[in-house]
Amino acid sequence: QVQLQVSGPGLVRTSQTLSLTCTVSGTPITANYHYWSWIRQSPGKGLEWIGYMAYSGDTDYSPSLKNRTSISRDTSKNQITLQLNFVLPEDTAVYYCAGSYAYWGQGTQVTVSS
Repeated sequence: QVQLQVSGPGLVRTSQTLSLTCTVSGTPITANYHYWSWIRQSPGKGLEWIGYMAYSGDTDYSPSLKNRTSISRDTSKNQITLQLNFVLPEDTAVYYCAGSYAYWGQGTQVTVSS
């Protein structure tokens, strides 16, 4: 059974860096053809794709967030990490990690405030 657990701070100050970790259990993050995505949902809006880390180590990012986003992995810990730099209040959202969109973490609320 694949499970994803998101962890990180619930409150981040404006212009600082948001860092969230997705810990995966039940399958290696390097298992073939899995794509580990970060997705968020801001209040009153739909789901927004942030980017992904592929099983191969390749990454891709939303064009609108690309300049501020980095996704990395620690294969020894089976973790995927999201870093979003220079956060703004509009980055306030529930952040999810998902595995090939078949497996979802529980989501974590992140509030950006000055």
